[in-house]
Parts: sequence; structure tokens; C-alpha cells
Amino acid sequence: MSAWVKIAIRNIFKNKRRSLYTILVIALGFASVNIFGGFTEYMYTSLKDAFIYTYGNGHLSVFKRGYLDEGKLDPTRFLIKENELDAIKEICKTYPGIVLATPRLEITGLVSNGKVSTIFFAYARVPSDLDFIRRRATGMLARLKLFNGKKLEDDVPNAVGLGSELARKLDMGIGSTGNLMSPTVEGLVNAVDIDVAQTFESPMAELNDKLIYMNLRLAQNLYDTTSVGSISLLLSDTGMTNGARDFLLGALDRAGLDMEIRTWEEMSSFYRKVRDMFEVIFLFVFIIVFVIVVMSVVNTISMSILERTREIGTMRALGLKRSGVVKLFVIESVVMGTAGSILGMVVTLIAWLAIRIAEPTWVPPQITRSVPLEVFLVPSYLVISFFSLVLLSALAATVPAKRAAYGKSIVDALGYV
Repeated sequence: MSAWVKIAIRNIFKNKRRSLYTILVIALGFASVNIFGGFTEYMYTSLKDAFIYTYGNGHLSVFKRGYLDEGKLDPTRFLIKENELDAIKEICKTYPGIVLATPRLEITGLVSNGKVSTIFFAYARVPSDLDFIRRRATGMLARLKLFNGKKLEDDVPNAVGLGSELARKLDMGIGSTGNLMSPTVEGLVNAVDIDVAQTFESPMAELNDKLIYMNLRLAQNLYDTTSVGSISLLLSDTGMTNGARDFLLGALDRAGLDMEIRTWEEMSSFYRKVRDMFEVIFLFVFIIVFVIVVMSVVNTISMSILERTREIGTMRALGLKRSGVVKLFVIESVVMGTAGSILGMVVTLIAWLAIRIAEPTWVPPQITRSVPLEVFLVPSYLVISFFSLVLLSALAATVPAKRAAYGKSIVDALGYV
């Protein structure tokens, strides 16, 4: 086989310009697929980590059965009572992969600056638990600060964060005071005073003039209840998500607690849509690269065959079989595919390093601050691309190689001008 490879390499160097062009096309195709694949992997990871860690949703969410369907119309009917919350936390302690179980509550009402009022929608959390979840983030998300002002604290229950558009609309900056009004779970009207500790950009623009972040204690005081809407569960490893859900569903059922559990992926419809979109785009990119590489290899091998017709006739006259002619040209194509893939790997590494050094920034979906743009090196993509392009090069050379071997007799090939 080494003799065949040596002959193939010599033949490639007979027309350096055409061979170099083909190798460069394969290299750029390899790099394009892997750079885009690395960017999509960065997008998947960033969106996943933003939902789980940055916004504190955790890996699993526990709701009272029916909350997600009927609870939108009457959420107070599906609140998790204090004794149920304690029971769920005790069950969570029996599963070693769960590192935190934290309650949350979503409420609506009116917010006023003392002169005008407008509706609000609030996410209420335990601030220390939310900080704990955010500290588990890695990469650029670990360094990301999503608000202006002070962070919310457990022992300052009346401090809140306002969406930037809501703060502008009510002319309530950091340090301002106001009040919230909302019906309690019993249907009575309740009001509490608030202090604005921070402002932020909502991940959903349509909520930026309505959204408030607040302490869970403040929301419970406003609703006059000790119940919560749901429980967020943080796991030590994302890979444990399905196993933890199956365990908890069984344990909750045995405890007589009628709950339903959703995974982070089920709760994040935006992540699923972005993933599906990028998978389609990636498929189109790969098809385009596929067509370009095939056409380049076919063109190179066809021109080589045309120029070496008399040489093929000479080899046939010396005893080389038709299958040997096909084998020779396929090996030439495989060598070019291998060289192109190796060069493409080098180009991918150079591009990856250049992006890390330059640190370009952008504002990705569902993250409201400018962050460094990254491209991940995905070993599985590199390996699959390498073997795919080498195999593609071999297959692309097969048709013109067979035409060269079987298209002309030895006499016709020797007399070809």
C-alpha cells in the first residue's frame, strides 16, 4: 500500500496548482463546518446555562398538578402549601444529586410611585438561593452582572428590582420608594411599601415595562400566604436530570403529593426553538460544503484523467488491471482529502485561537448584557468531519476513475492526443 501512496503523492505534485486548489477547498470546508459547529455548541451551552444558572431556574421545576394548565387563570388554587414544601424538601435530601431545593412565587398586581400606577408581574425568590445557583455557572456567565445597583438580600425583604422600562415609566430610579397592591389569596386587597435596589433589562422585551424581581417574603406578605408557586431544584450535574425526575416522581407519589415535574429543557421553549433552528442551518452548511468538495474533487480528478490518458494506457499495457487504475485515482483523492482535512484542522485551531485572543463581544438571545463571543472546539465534530471529508473525497473520485479505467481500450488510450 505504501507504494500506491507514494505514486499517488507524485501524481498529485504533477499539477500542483490544481491539487493545491482542491486541498484548500477541502480545508476551508472542514474549517467552516467546525467553526460553525463550535459556535452552535457555544450557543446551546450558553442558552442552557443562562436558563439553569443565570436566571436561577435550576434543572427541575416542581409544580402542583394542574398549575401549568389551569393555574394561569387561577394560580392561587394550585399553590404548594408550607407543609407540602417541607415534605418535598425532605424527599429531595434523599437524592444525593440534588444540591438545592428553593421555592419561588409569581404574582401580579399594581405598582405605584405615589402619583401613577401600572400593572406589574413579579418573580419572587429567596435571594441567597438565587445567588447560590448563579455562582454555579461557568465561563462568561459566571462573570456576568445582569443588573445595575445592589443585589437583593434575604434580610431586606422590601427591596426590589425593576425592569428598566418600568423604572423609566414610573420615574423610579435606584433608591426610590413606592408601593405594590395586589389581591390576597382570600380575595382581599393588600399593599406593601417597596424600595428600589436595582434595575435590569428583562430577557423578554415585552416584559421590560412590567417585570419586578423581589424577595419571596415580600411576595408572600403581599399575597398574605405562606404557600409558594413552584420549587426549583438544582442538580450537581445536568446529566442527572432525567434520573432525578424519575426518582422524585416515584417518591412524591408514595408520599401522597400530587405534583408534576418539568425538566429545564421542557420549561425552556426558546432553547428548543434555537437548537432546532441551528440544527437546520448546520445541515444546510454541511450540504453546501458537501457539494463544493464533491465538485472540486470531481473536477480535479477528471482533468487529471484527461491529461494522463496516454499514461493510463501505458500502465494498462504494462499489466495494471482496470481495478488498479480506479484504485490509483481513489488513493490520490484520499490523499488530497486527508491533506485538506489536516489543513482544515489547523485553520480551525487558528480561528479558535484568534477569537479567544480578540474576544469579540455581542448580545446573545435572552442575555441582556454584552458578553464575549466564543467558539468551542468539539472533538467529536473534528473527528466526524475528518473521516466524512476523506470518505467523500474517495467517493467523489470513484465515478471519473471508473470512466478512465473502463472508458477506453489500451490502444485508444495510447493513441489519445
